[in-house]
Amino acid sequence: MTRVPPIRIPLLAALAALLCVGTYCQSNTSLDAAHTNSSTTVTQDSQHLESSIRTEMDFLASDKLQGRGSATHDEYLAAEYAAAQFQAMGLKPGAKDGSYLQHVPLPQTLPPLARRLLANLDHTPRVATTNVIAILPGSDPALRNQVILLTAHLDHLGMAAEKSGDYIYHGADDDASGCIAVMELARNLAAGPAPRRTVIFALFGSEELGGLGNAGFLDHPPIPLKNIVANLEFEMIGWPDPAIATGKLWLSGYDRSNFGATLAQHGAPLVPDPHTRESFFQRSDNYGLAQRGIIAHTVSSFGLQPEYHTPADDISHIDFPLMTHSILAIEPPIQWLANTDWKPKWNPGGKP
Repeated sequence: MTRVPPIRIPLLAALAALLCVGTYCQSNTSLDAAHTNSSTTVTQDSQHLESSIRTEMDFLASDKLQGRGSATHDEYLAAEYAAAQFQAMGLKPGAKDGSYLQHVPLPQTLPPLARRLLANLDHTPRVATTNVIAILPGSDPALRNQVILLTAHLDHLGMAAEKSGDYIYHGADDDASGCIAVMELARNLAAGPAPRRTVIFALFGSEELGGLGNAGFLDHPPIPLKNIVANLEFEMIGWPDPAIATGKLWLSGYDRSNFGATLAQHGAPLVPDPHTRESFFQRSDNYGLAQRGIIAHTVSSFGLQPEYHTPADDISHIDFPLMTHSILAIEPPIQWLANTDWKPKWNPGGKP
């Protein structure tokens, strides 16, 4: 199985080109040599994957995207970039207008938490947020109406209101890392035989403002919500969590369903969330889906690092070998999930 490498777009040219709505950039520029750890011998697959991850991270967490602030033009540029990647993979667009981009108007009055957050951030106009939706249709007539939903959130905090020092909240781990995981899982699935089930890849806007992009997706889904068998949200997988074993990822709300344990039986490096006091199950886009009855959890390796929600969440702090290992390790269980007829269930008392 051969991965389709990410489209490499020189950053300044990309920003100019992406100003044209619906225009997706193509480039024949070859990938740079993989940035490998000189003390570590890695396989060719992991070298290629790590190079792809670095390419995508260099764009999404760059200064030029100014922190991908929720419902800003920078968030929109990131959405266009992700749409270009999905298009290059041959995935079908999932928005109602036949594109990959779902535009969600913001409410006239934002939630109190969002207003408090924005008080200290750049005072740019925020009118609508953007989701990116791509579809890999299933091949089995009996299973193609069953959907596996893989998600992350595209936005971060953007820029501080006070433009001094390091004022860009790059959001490399939160959540460029999750977006890259979703794009790489899409790349892996698209490169092989079509799965039996349909897989939808969605990157939500304005998660930081209270899941507003996700809410728009739920109100205007590309398929009936009852068709979604399960959702995995990928949130902050670029830093190691010292509370769990090396090479593992934790799953929020692990004991709420049989989803995590079953994926672990099929090789997923998943363990229960060690930070139950933080209520992470309720703090990401998976929760809106779970409230609609969909089995939905978040995959993470966040270890309560002090760089969280600061400008220091930048590329220099990303553990690229960890991200590479995590994505490679989760690929086979996702392949299994996309090709089985098994459905997860809530455990007693687990459904929110």
